[in-house]
Amino acid sequence: MRYEEIREEIRAGTAARTLPAWAGRVLDDVAAGRSPVPAVRHPLGFVCLPVERSGDFGVCLHIWTPEVRPAPSTTSPVHCHSWDLLSFVLYGTVRNVRMEIDDAPGETSGREPAEETRQVFEVVSADGVDELRATGRTVRCSPGRSSAHRTGESYTLPAGVFHTTLIEDGRDAATVALGRRTPGGGDLSLGPLDIPTHLVHRSRSGHADAVRALRRSARRIAAAHRSPAPAASPPGERPSPDPHARHRRSARR
Repeated sequence: MRYEEIREEIRAGTAARTLPAWAGRVLDDVAAGRSPVPAVRHPLGFVCLPVERSGDFGVCLHIWTPEVRPAPSTTSPVHCHSWDLLSFVLYGTVRNVRMEIDDAPGETSGREPAEETRQVFEVVSADGVDELRATGRTVRCSPGRSSAHRTGESYTLPAGVFHTTLIEDGRDAATVALGRRTPGGGDLSLGPLDIPTHLVHRSRSGHADAVRALRRSARRIAAAHRSPAPAASPPGERPSPDPHARHRRSARR
């Protein structure tokens, strides 16, 4: 499945019937070595499988798992995308916390305790390397509105909205993430005031860790979307007759 097909499944409300099986096949193929899609340790704490990159469109599987050690981060979890995000939650609970950003820090006295002063970094990515360019722009940020999204639900985040993503109810979650780049936007991250421009090399998960993580994720997808078994008849009660049986017997006479 590609970007347009997946977006249409989510829009039509049929994603819960189609995306879990598709994602399970992708995970099985990558784990078995039948697919060249890499399992990349993302600086935001998840394993990323970049399934499609086509011009301004992209499809990834994002997997939060204890099987893979998180990649180190040089900035913070607070960031914004240069693309509109549409995600479908395969399993787990994903909470997005939008951040309130003040571009005029001014005096620090009397500031709310939850507010922090951070520097804005522009993230320019190419060939597995992130260049984090220190812009010199400082802002204050504090938590704002948040929303939780559970198994089988979808959510959107517009380009340019600073946020952080938390995984609730354990360390396991996975999403199908669709991105559509918007003109004029940038990928930004908030970090310490004293960090200069620097490079971060993204690394693939170790093979054994990646295989364990992908197989664990495939099992959790299957468990979260398993079709319910038909209800068993109480002890001593005969199964309900086939409502069409009498008609079929009459037809054979």
